[in-house]
Amino acid sequence: MAEPRTVTITRFDDARSAFRQRDFRQALYDEGDVVMADVLVNLHGDEHRNRRRLENRLFRRDTHEHYERSLFPPIVEDTIAPYRAAGYAELVAFSHHMMMNLAAFTAGVDRPLGTADEAFRLYSYMMRFIEGATLAHYTGDREAKRAEVAEALTQFDEEFLAPSIARRVALLGELAAGARNEDSLPRDVLTVLLRNQDNLDLPADVVLRETCFFLLAGAHTSATAFVRTLHNVFGMIERDPTQRARLRRDLGFLQQCVHETVRLQPSSPVAMRWALASTTLDDGTVVEPGDKIVIDLMRANRDVDVFGDDADDFRPDRAIPEMAPRWGLSFGTGMHACIGQDLAGGLDPRGSTPGPDHLYGLVATALNAMLAAGAVPDPDDPPLIDPESERGYWLRYPVRFDPGTSS
Repeated sequence: MAEPRTVTITRFDDARSAFRQRDFRQALYDEGDVVMADVLVNLHGDEHRNRRRLENRLFRRDTHEHYERSLFPPIVEDTIAPYRAAGYAELVAFSHHMMMNLAAFTAGVDRPLGTADEAFRLYSYMMRFIEGATLAHYTGDREAKRAEVAEALTQFDEEFLAPSIARRVALLGELAAGARNEDSLPRDVLTVLLRNQDNLDLPADVVLRETCFFLLAGAHTSATAFVRTLHNVFGMIERDPTQRARLRRDLGFLQQCVHETVRLQPSSPVAMRWALASTTLDDGTVVEPGDKIVIDLMRANRDVDVFGDDADDFRPDRAIPEMAPRWGLSFGTGMHACIGQDLAGGLDPRGSTPGPDHLYGLVATALNAMLAAGAVPDPDDPPLIDPESERGYWLRYPVRFDPGTSS
């Protein structure tokens, strides 16, 4: 019997096909099981389908509209205001704090005190969970980091999750008694899980990790895209200062900047799958059970046959074939396509002028507010890449707010 091996896929068409193989199971987060075990993105088959069908109800267009047009704008403004007043912000912490504020609503994590100290503690927990989820790319002592994350989960459960569960159980009891209507229930993942516990039969530790997963995923991927896009936008403005005005008046073009950034710099540079059955890939390669399939997103998303000879360049208004999303395969596709991709990245108008009902996504909305506030790179404090991550994350990205560039 052949030894299990690793097969790497680099072409766009082959990668897209691999994402859609039903006999390929998620493998990217095996190292991060301390926080990722049995969460949606790690499930397979019927278990994945059943939980995703329930949670999909939270990611409908009406929910996206509520977030983008009602819930998110004041969160962005409230988050930016003190930094704008101080004239300075460090984007990595700022963006995670801002996106955490929304992700907490989506996940179902209550913050009854509403204080800065409470927000800081939640932020500290979330950053630990992110470290746990991305342990595969951590270059330090993984066992020590895993222990830190496990302790953070215990503390988060006691401080935030248990009270959030208690409040929702009481609300569901009022609904059952006819003292509350359906529309008054929170629209979040935790409520869905508790309300469908008879069907899901989830242990308490799985409810904990699933809630943490939506908190960290909703905040981290959007925050990462936010900082990376702003970096690319700053470079565009430096080359051509007239682009700042265009970016401010044309939200559709700013959304294209987000999509182009996500294509060039996916949140994870690779996707990984375990083969569960003998499968012939599109290029003729046969993989056997136990083989690992590595989908090289950095190369597939820069396939010149799809994205042109300048596929390595940041060009937001590039022509994209109808068969390919503007963001490449960074959000995945098939049964494990990112459940929040429309919420974060908005809808792709495909060359047409966006109408009044178009959703631009939360990242573009936040970027628009940041540019309106006059954000510019801090000339005295250059940004730094995190040396302990293989994902190319920024460690620090200082900016100043220049009133002369705001509008």
